[in-house]
Amino acid sequence: MTETVKPLSGRTALVTGASRGIGAATAKELAAAGAHVILVSRKVKLLEAVEDEIHAIGGTSTIAPLDLTEPDAVTRLAGAIAGRWDTLDILVLAAAYLPELTPLSQIEPKQFNQALLTNVVATQALLSGFDPLLRRAAAGRVIGLTSSVAAAPRAYWGAYGATKAAFENLLETYAAEVERLSPLRVAIIDPGATRTEMRARAYPGEDPMTVKPPEEVALRLVTLLTEGFDSLHRERIG
Repeated sequence: MTETVKPLSGRTALVTGASRGIGAATAKELAAAGAHVILVSRKVKLLEAVEDEIHAIGGTSTIAPLDLTEPDAVTRLAGAIAGRWDTLDILVLAAAYLPELTPLSQIEPKQFNQALLTNVVATQALLSGFDPLLRRAAAGRVIGLTSSVAAAPRAYWGAYGATKAAFENLLETYAAEVERLSPLRVAIIDPGATRTEMRARAYPGEDPMTVKPPEEVALRLVTLLTEGFDSLHRERIG
């Protein structure tokens, strides 16, 4: 019997925020499609659980426990990956930090700084650190997960919205810079209302069963990666 070739066989993907939510679901879906997935998050035990699930379905993965906000953390990660793989085919930027929702005048500085480091500074470091590997891929792809508050400011969401607006700006800039120089393409995806821990924190009174599961978003992302897309691709899911 001839074994069916999976659509992402032979490709290497890196997913940030891979320990839970959309990041974890996407990592598992990528592995199911044949990609070798590098799982990045601070939470070691949760990463190991995701890796166990990937191995249980016959997929392959490598865990990379890392705090993206630590100085030189991304540089070290990029160096380690470049020492093992010649290319990086897929980069999924799913890690994000949601500060407490407050009036703009009452934003807590430490939380705002954490959001800036996670959502903006780490994003630039990831794009910079993995740019050589992405450009060497036959068809490198970057997907960044955003939020509607990046483009449509909302009361009490100023800290998160501002960092996501900057996040989108970085991705749009990168897309414009690489579009004519390589087959590398960039997509910015708004997952919409999704059943995640972050969503539960933002909407504590909401019945989580009234919003879609992260697996639905993950399936759409992997379908998009399988089919291909033009730069700069934008999409809202659900």
